[in-house]
Amino acid sequence: MVMAESLTLEPITVTAPRVERDITRTPQAVSVVQPEDIQDGRQGLQLDESLNRVPGVFMQNRYNFAQNLRVSIRGFGARAPFGVRGIRVFVDGIPETLPDGQSQLDAIDLESVDRIEVIRGPSSALYGNATGGVLDITTRDGPPTPYLELRGTAGSDNFRRYGVRGGGEQGPWNYHFSAWELAYDGFREQSETEKRLFNGKVRYDFDEHRSLTTVFTALDQPVGQDPGGLTRQQVRDNRRGANANAINLDAGQEVEQQRLGLIYEDRAVAGGTLRARTFYTQRDFRQQLPFPGQSLIKFERDFYGLGLDYSNAFSAGNTPVRYIVGVEVDEQRDDRERFGVNPQGEVTGQSQDERQKATAAGTFAQADIGLTDRLDWTVAGRVDRVRFRIDDRLQDGGDQSGSQSFTEVSAATGFSYQLLPAHAVYASVGTAYETPTFTEFAPPGGGGGFNPDLEPQRAVNAEVGIKGFLGDNTRYDLAVFSVRTRDEIVNVQTDPNVFGNAGRSRRYGLELGLEHFIGDNLSVSGAWTVSDFRFTDFEDADGTDFSGNRLPGLPKHALFGEIAWREPNGAYAIVDALVVSRVYANNANDENVGGYGLVNTRVGTVQRMGTSEVETFVGLNNVFDRDYFSNVRVNANNAQYYEPAPGRNVYAGVRARF
Repeated sequence: MVMAESLTLEPITVTAPRVERDITRTPQAVSVVQPEDIQDGRQGLQLDESLNRVPGVFMQNRYNFAQNLRVSIRGFGARAPFGVRGIRVFVDGIPETLPDGQSQLDAIDLESVDRIEVIRGPSSALYGNATGGVLDITTRDGPPTPYLELRGTAGSDNFRRYGVRGGGEQGPWNYHFSAWELAYDGFREQSETEKRLFNGKVRYDFDEHRSLTTVFTALDQPVGQDPGGLTRQQVRDNRRGANANAINLDAGQEVEQQRLGLIYEDRAVAGGTLRARTFYTQRDFRQQLPFPGQSLIKFERDFYGLGLDYSNAFSAGNTPVRYIVGVEVDEQRDDRERFGVNPQGEVTGQSQDERQKATAAGTFAQADIGLTDRLDWTVAGRVDRVRFRIDDRLQDGGDQSGSQSFTEVSAATGFSYQLLPAHAVYASVGTAYETPTFTEFAPPGGGGGFNPDLEPQRAVNAEVGIKGFLGDNTRYDLAVFSVRTRDEIVNVQTDPNVFGNAGRSRRYGLELGLEHFIGDNLSVSGAWTVSDFRFTDFEDADGTDFSGNRLPGLPKHALFGEIAWREPNGAYAIVDALVVSRVYANNANDENVGGYGLVNTRVGTVQRMGTSEVETFVGLNNVFDRDYFSNVRVNANNAQYYEPAPGRNVYAGVRARF
């Protein structure tokens, strides 16, 4: 058989490590998700559709829009009962991560995402409060030729997603916008979702060096039901069923959020680049958790901040040096209330009324030094001051006001050596920290105030890796790492809503990413993650020793593979598979959740008529109708760990571009 001449892979430049550079010369594990892997024929339900292809990244909770997608990198973030922990998230340089370390992904517009860079591993030396890594998301700019695009998708379980997007350039102005609505009845009872999102981005170029970008996002989620977790027997009886308390209490959340951000860039300041950003976010939130007790939560949040950095390059003799220095200050203010609810859903009283304030201030610096033509040395450091304060306004139960402050110094260094023009090896070591969130600070028994015994967790990461190209059509990335963590923040076995510090844990892992092109149209890609994450010294408050046990909620093996055929005319056919080994549901490792394998496929065609085009596409998820769990609620009460996922399900859509 004669093969067509293979497509030549282009070098990839990354910016998430703060200084722009070729990905092969970066002494870190960094992955990039390209536009076609984000957009082509996707259902557009959650961000995991794009991130499954990144080694070292594991996601759960795809189908629960009250708890939202849970993302972990190298095991950090898996304990989060909702949202994202231990990972810094940015969209167009604006943080989605609060000063207390918690991130939400519900306001990220999948229709606008153009590129995702993922730093795998502790990143506090550059980004502060992050033991797991960084998600750096870039949204679309407007193309030179203005366009308008309409898109609609419908699928199983009454899934509907409709939207419009467009953009273009006009003189010094560049603009892009997206607006859409999602509605989904859900596979399970009590899992209905209704959500609307708008994202706008406008850039004004003062000249070829200076620009000001304005970004605005608005989220409205009036319905986000929570079906809760089930026991094994309840799953056997009815996979579509919901927790009885979740139904009785109408568990779920309601969210409104608006964000405005400004990013100024000047690429001609004393030969270097100056960047400044500022933003303001307002979020209103109400959540009924799927159990009686102190389970009704309300808050109004103001989140704002600013950042400034400067990067340049110079030569020290014959040694080239590139550097960046910067400062960031972010603050959140939550007016938070909590209420008791009886099994009939009646409010029985208020247990929390407080102003929560967290301020994070940090300054950082990094230098990339070219020791030889082949050998680069990177060194980075950061100092952070994080302060938490609670002002208790509840008239009953005594004054629980107080404050906690942490000063953290983080450092990292690494070497990258160019073996051959297309291959590089690297080694790096770095420290990181992760503070408790306000949610994790909650004392036993509910109510307000701090748990005075809870401390930040601190980690030391060491890794070696090799990455590069095999010929012109194969890209690879291999990393082996070890992370030692002390004071790991974990759920208490007897109460998943209370957190404590484990003594120590360690993480050993291997991550392999591969992409291979056969001819101009066919590509094969894959990601394999091997993880051995264990407590090395952990005894809980009841005296139970969990030392030697695996960290719950995380598989030892995760394998992703994809075969994609893309025609020059825009047509495509893609098949992907995800295989995940078993996980443990609790610290004791006495509840074993079996692994699973999924196959998904999607195909699309594009018809062009002058400057307009129409794309039709169809996708089939879980082709072989496997029973599996989309989420495991770690250390859940009453062994209600399980959230069943849909069986075989289909969606289809059309996109018209003018």
